Amino acid sequence: MKRNFLFSWYQTPRGKLLRDLEVEYLKKSITVSCQQEVLQIGGLNWESEFVDCSLYKSYTILDAKGLGCPTARHINAKAYALPIQTESMDMVILPHLLEFDTHRFQTMREIERVLKPEGVLVVLNFNPLSFWVRYQFLLEKKWSDSWRGFFIYRARTMDWLKLLNFEVLATSKFHLDYISTKQGRSMNGGFSLFYSAYAVRAIKRRYNIIPLTPVKNFATQLSLVSSMNSVAQKNKHE
Repeated sequence: MKRNFLFSWYQTPRGKLLRDLEVEYLKKSITVSCQQEVLQIGGLNWESEFVDCSLYKSYTILDAKGLGCPTARHINAKAYALPIQTESMDMVILPHLLEFDTHRFQTMREIERVLKPEGVLVVLNFNPLSFWVRYQFLLEKKWSDSWRGFFIYRARTMDWLKLLNFEVLATSKFHLDYISTKQGRSMNGGFSLFYSAYAVRAIKRRYNIIPLTPVKNFATQLSLVSSMNSVAQKNKHE
């Protein structure tokens, strides 16, 4: 599977609606300070619609083909081998990358490594059950054999995050009501065949193990006090 499918999808009428919804979602999701480090893995070439790269001086786009907003800081590298210092990023954004990454498990481990504790991760993926996504995919005949191996169910994405000690804060589904309203809308409910993509927002948790201190045995001391009281009472009666 090549990531070119993503850009082909964005050129369709429904793909343009999805792009508008994702732009609004990412605008609300990037809530970190302008001074904090933000990493986007996978360039889109329309980042300027949801982030001001001239304001976010520490906004970095990692893409093997050099895609992304030209005013942002760029790294040409592979997602599964990030040339980034451990625990140095405050936020990581994955816009439809895992579906087209054959090393996605290693990529997830690398993301966990570079994120700071309490750092935020935002993942955007297609819905494998969407009729329209399947239809568009089948139009790409040369990639049709890879269908079952890449598109990821929302529940599986959440399972991966939990295994890596991420706490899922929220999930969103992007539902495109193209026929009735000619506009898209984001919704949390709805039948799984009707939404085209989903988003997961999670935070990296760092759990510190508190060592257990040995419990002291006070049985001997209590026994001694009891014995001393008995002797004192005996002397008092005498």
